[in-house]
Amino acid sequence: MHTRYLNVVDVEATCWQGPNPPGQPMEIIEIGLCVLDLEARERVSKHSILVRPERSTVSEFCTQLTTLTPELVATGISFAEACELLRTEFHSDSRPWASWGAYDRQQFERQCAATQVRYPFGSKHTNAKIAFSESRDTGHRFGMAGALKAADIPLEGTHHRGGDDAWNIAALILDMMHRDRWPE
Repeated sequence: MHTRYLNVVDVEATCWQGPNPPGQPMEIIEIGLCVLDLEARERVSKHSILVRPERSTVSEFCTQLTTLTPELVATGISFAEACELLRTEFHSDSRPWASWGAYDRQQFERQCAATQVRYPFGSKHTNAKIAFSESRDTGHRFGMAGALKAADIPLEGTHHRGGDDAWNIAALILDMMHRDRWPE
């Protein structure tokens, strides 16, 4: 078990203003990943893996939200290749991982089931959104940007870009660690 490192994951997926167009499921178009060294308590790398959607298209709304264009994600790798990359490069099947909320984990579960791609993660997942809310003793569930404000941490990069969001979520995890409020 690689317990020294934590993979912080944030995905962006195809989305629409309103309901999905018929026959177009939400698909991951970017996997953001920040590797956090738990012993040194520092962020050691930031990655953005572009994923080419196979059953849906990037809407204008999605581009406005994420800055990801249809042309850009068309240069990405397949979802199956992305899952394999997570396992080989980032030891995702043996490292603990975290995401902001349950959406990222659930989107991977849904998409793996729909495409018959092996789920790339191990069983040790921490919902950083719940951990942060509990660490603040407010009962309030914070969005990532709101959590950064509450922790007085500046948002770095572009909100709703996977690599930048994973980097910012890792900063929030470090904040919880420094306050001894990160669940081990």
